[in-house]
Amino acid sequence: MRVIKAIITNLIAWVSPSFYVRWTGETGRGREKESIESVAQYFCNCFYEYFEKLGVDKEEISHYLESKKLLEYGPGDIPGVALMMYAYGAEKVICIDRFPLVTLSEKNIKIMTTVIEGLPDKFKNRANNAFNEPGVISSGFKSKYLEYVVEKKNGTADIEEQFELIYSRAVLEHVNDLDLTFKNMNQLLAMDGSIIHQVDFKSHGLHSSNPLDFHVLNKTLWWLMYSNKGVPNRWRINYYRELLSKCKFTIRLIEATGTYENKIVKDIREKLASPFRVLSDEDLSWQGAWIIATKDI
Repeated sequence: MRVIKAIITNLIAWVSPSFYVRWTGETGRGREKESIESVAQYFCNCFYEYFEKLGVDKEEISHYLESKKLLEYGPGDIPGVALMMYAYGAEKVICIDRFPLVTLSEKNIKIMTTVIEGLPDKFKNRANNAFNEPGVISSGFKSKYLEYVVEKKNGTADIEEQFELIYSRAVLEHVNDLDLTFKNMNQLLAMDGSIIHQVDFKSHGLHSSNPLDFHVLNKTLWWLMYSNKGVPNRWRINYYRELLSKCKFTIRLIEATGTYENKIVKDIREKLASPFRVLSDEDLSWQGAWIIATKDI
């Protein structure tokens, strides 16, 4: 029954992504109930964590971002981080998604208002200027400064511009063609630019008893059940290393965000689908990763 239901809903997501998003209530941050303040704080935490990982002090963020063009993969239903990037000095931020998630609902407007109110005074005016009618969030984003693009087929960006920073959080594990996405990043990244991504290797609720048992299904069945839903693509850290090398990036940082204990890996290994059996225990154990890289010269 679970398999049949998953295949049917996967067909619905393929035929009408917009309907599927509305039906599931997807936000890009999961489906748990959230307060306005907690979501605003989430964006603030994400913003500062990017620069902590990049080695940029808080006092230097505006200098780092000055006149830079940025690309964000998968902003979810609110481009809160992108708004902060622009507020702190970025020339322009383009957000790209596979699903049309961004909405200017009453709650989302309140969240963005809270984000702006929490900014240091010297950045508030610039944040308010990101909207078609300055300070009026419901007027929509001024595309000259903050642009939202939906690419339904594969979520890659068909854009002429070059970007000094490309970033995402808990997004790359959802893309349906990771190889193409890394090639896309390399094409779009300026020679002096960087990519920074936080990737989540967990099941997103699709496991049963072992947190790694969503790797038991074979590739064909997983594709039939989940290929159009934006659920985890199941690639582990070894494939990210391979793609970084293949697409000619220089790795600056790869580190685990957390690891599973050895017993969890040992208990599931013999049941894994064939592509995952060859992975080392260490690579299987990673719960997620931070990745920072630059383009090879």
